[in-house]
Amino acid sequence: MFLLVVLFNYVFRSFVETIFPKTRLNILYKSENFIVLNKEPDILINSNDPSKASLHRRLCTEFPELVNPSLRHSFHFVHRLDFVTSGVICIGLNKKASSAAAASFEGRRVVKYYLAIVRGHVSGEIIQIDIPIGEMKSELDGSHQMTAINSVGTCVNPRPSITKLLVLERGFFQGYPSTKVLLQPLTGRRHQLRVHCAHLGHTIVGDFTYSGRKDVVPDRTFLHALRLSLPNSVEPLDIETEDPFYKIPGWLPIEFLNSLRTEDVFTKLKVDPNILLVNR
Repeated sequence: MFLLVVLFNYVFRSFVETIFPKTRLNILYKSENFIVLNKEPDILINSNDPSKASLHRRLCTEFPELVNPSLRHSFHFVHRLDFVTSGVICIGLNKKASSAAAASFEGRRVVKYYLAIVRGHVSGEIIQIDIPIGEMKSELDGSHQMTAINSVGTCVNPRPSITKLLVLERGFFQGYPSTKVLLQPLTGRRHQLRVHCAHLGHTIVGDFTYSGRKDVVPDRTFLHALRLSLPNSVEPLDIETEDPFYKIPGWLPIEFLNSLRTEDVFTKLKVDPNILLVNR
C-alpha cells in the first residue's frame, strides 16, 4: 500500500509539473502590443491536449488578463518555432498589432537569425544554400518530415528554399568535430534549417529526425532563434537573446572566425561578395 501511495504521488506530481512548470516564462520584451518570449526547447506552441505542456497554456497561467477568448488558443502567435527549437518568439496582444506583424511576414520584411551547432567542420566561411524543400514521400501520412529535392523521387511538392550560413567557430562537441554557425532563412519552409544543414552533410547536433534517428547524445537539438527583426506599422521590434551555447557542457571552440558581439556579423550575411552558393 505504501508503495502504491508513493507511486501515485510521483505520477501526480509529474503530471502537475508537466502542465504547470515551476519555471516562469522568460520574457524578453512586453508592451501593450506585443510580448516576446525566449522559448525553451522541446515545448509546443499550442496544443489541444491538456496533458501536454505548451506556451499558450503557460501564457494563460501567467497572464490570464491577456487571454483573448475569441481565439482558439487564447493568444495570437505571429510566427512559429519548431518543437525542438528554442529562442525568440513574438505574440501579438491586440488585433491591430497582430495584423501589422502578419503584414510584415507576408511582405517578407521580417529578418530572422538562428544559432546552431552542427556536426563536422564546415569548410568555407559563408554559404548560401539554394535547395528546394518538400515533404518526404514516405511521411505524407505521418510526421510530415521534410526533405531536400533529390533524384530518387522522395521529395513531394518541393518549393524554393534559401538559407544563408555564416561560420562563427569551429571546435569539438564531446570530442567530435563540430561548428557553431549563424543561419538566416530567406524563405520559411517547415524544418528548413534542419533540412538544409543535413543536406550539406552537417546535421544539427541533437537532431534525432534528420540524423537518421542516430543523434541521441545531447538532451536537446542545438538550434536557437537568436534574433527577430520585425518592422511593422504599430511598434517595430528588434529583439535578440544571448548565445545559449556559449558555455554549454561539451562544446570546445578552437577556431574563432566571427563574433556575435559585433553588429558586423549580421551585416556580413547580407553583403559579403565571397559567399559560396550551394544549389545541388
